[in-house]
Amino acid sequence: MSPDLTLSNCRIAVIGLGYVGLPLAVELGRKYPTLGFDTNAARVESLRSGHDATGEVEVGVLTDVQHLRFSHEATDLDDCNVFIIAVPTPIDASQRPDLAPLIGASRTVGKAIRTGDLVIYESTVYPGATEDDCIPVVESVSGLTYNVDFYAGYSPERINPGDKARPLTKITKVTSGSTPQIAQFVDDLYASIIEAGTFRASSIRVAEASKVIENTQRDVNIALINELSIVFSHIGIDTNEVLDAAATKWNFVRLRPGLVGGHCIGVDPYYLIHKSMAVGHIPDIIRSAREINDGMARNAVTRLVKKMIDRDLRVKGARVLVAGFTFKENCPDTRNTKVVDLVASLKTYGMVVDIVDTWANPEEVQEEYGLQIATSLPEVTSDQAYDAVLLAVSHDDLVASGPASLRAMIKPSGILFDLKAVFGINESDLRL
Repeated sequence: MSPDLTLSNCRIAVIGLGYVGLPLAVELGRKYPTLGFDTNAARVESLRSGHDATGEVEVGVLTDVQHLRFSHEATDLDDCNVFIIAVPTPIDASQRPDLAPLIGASRTVGKAIRTGDLVIYESTVYPGATEDDCIPVVESVSGLTYNVDFYAGYSPERINPGDKARPLTKITKVTSGSTPQIAQFVDDLYASIIEAGTFRASSIRVAEASKVIENTQRDVNIALINELSIVFSHIGIDTNEVLDAAATKWNFVRLRPGLVGGHCIGVDPYYLIHKSMAVGHIPDIIRSAREINDGMARNAVTRLVKKMIDRDLRVKGARVLVAGFTFKENCPDTRNTKVVDLVASLKTYGMVVDIVDTWANPEEVQEEYGLQIATSLPEVTSDQAYDAVLLAVSHDDLVASGPASLRAMIKPSGILFDLKAVFGINESDLRL
């Protein structure tokens, strides 16, 4: 490690100011000179004015962080010596890893990095991506040699969007580095801002693998519950009642069936599947779990259609309201929301679908998905009543009034489908 790189003289750049990068930049900016960098100029200007559209940073905090500044100008990175990359790692239309944002950020760092500097990656990847895919880009652009002229670390993000009980500082941080000395520096850096402490992994690859299996394990567990939900729907018993009974055993893992979207659980397993198949192994359990979870929106609509037929409700031309659009409750994040699949499946039956979400940004939804959404529950007259209302995301303000407010919008023979099982079994007509 360069003798010039110490906690007392590090000048940090956090590249990518989304749900992960911004909270990290804020905490680092309380102690170190920190540049929050993002290529989105509008995002940067909003942050400079003190507003965070993601809601991860409380109002008034941004303008009070002593050592934090923001920029979208790459030349401002030249004064930094520690570069932390926290950009998205999505999948493409074929469900393959899309490293374009990560490679782009690596090129940006390559133009600014100097001898003795350090680049740390936080983005979720498959084991080996940091050193096999990203570092060569930094080397190529900078002309420097890895572990001779510059160094690398990996510390996977664990942000849970919308979770105010577990902010960045309250979540244990896994750290790693490309040499023992760098690993110690990276660990010391994060330990200085993480109240919950750190765990130093033995290598970058181990740290990468630890992150990707966290969400893969959860995906597989949810897939089991979702498959049980499908089985029990054919048997004619309520899955959530079964789960309530089973959960009385001390070692039963309590999960609920549902749509599995978002930027982590619905994406990360594909990174592990890609790497596994690249080294010659077909990961059957992981792959099957993804297929089950990706199919739950279609399964939910099939159940709705069967219920509609049972009640002599029209299917083609039915008016349906989908309540909730974000990928999880009480959060504006719409990345990889599976409500999109729900809406698409409803439309294949010729249904007319309205969408309401009290948290999502309508402009972002229109731009990303080509869908129009309302931001409050509609006032419905009797002749406008819906054939069905689907509670897809249980935002507090959507369920605070109980099922009555949703029932009021449904025709007498219509269906309230509580996908989240928020209400009691006798308060809705269908639950997953």
